[in-house]
Amino acid sequence: MDSTVWALLLSAVSISFIHTASGPDHYLPFIVISKSKKWSGMKTAVLTVVCGLGHVLSSLILGFIGVFLGWQLNKISWFQDIRGNFSGWALLIFGGIYLIYGLFQAIRNKPHKHFDVMGDDVYVYEHNHSEIVMPQKRIKVTPLVLFMIFVMGPSEPLIPLLFYSGVKHSMSEIAVLVTSFTVTTVLTMLGMVLLGRYGYSTLFNTEKLERYMGVVSGAVVTVCGVGMVFLGW
Repeated sequence: MDSTVWALLLSAVSISFIHTASGPDHYLPFIVISKSKKWSGMKTAVLTVVCGLGHVLSSLILGFIGVFLGWQLNKISWFQDIRGNFSGWALLIFGGIYLIYGLFQAIRNKPHKHFDVMGDDVYVYEHNHSEIVMPQKRIKVTPLVLFMIFVMGPSEPLIPLLFYSGVKHSMSEIAVLVTSFTVTTVLTMLGMVLLGRYGYSTLFNTEKLERYMGVVSGAVVTVCGVGMVFLGW
């Protein structure tokens, strides 16, 4: 693989790992439900993988919008002469915008999910810090609810990476990005769930890292764009 494919591959792996590992909602509900319902390790793993694939699917739908836009641009004759520089600059600009957006989200009091255990049941609710949540606003977590939570939470930074490959009309790059993103996301979720289920703590405080997930993801895309535009990746 050339340097461009390696850069895109590392960016996709980094973004999918950070997005998954930094959010407790990617693994905490599986750990809590597994313990409260006394599920087997196999049943827990299967639900985790299914929800992980649903999460990937929603992210890829957004990403393929980027591929479609890139392919449509290739049909314009005047675009052929500038597409190399354009795609790199688009990657860089999107990364910068997402980085700024991530900083804004980290500063403001962004709503976030929490999971509560009440007897043998688990409930999910969303709130801001210091906000009191009434019991009726809590939703009982079932496997279907978990699946829907993950389908509704895509990873937006995948869009510019697939847009870049779409502009280049490179099916090999698209295949590398999709495969690496899928495998990394599902394995990270499964690893975090199994670690928590069997009593091992993670190596870092993911709740604090979650607040800066947008910043880190935006920085990864920005660095990739800088490499494409100025370093000849």
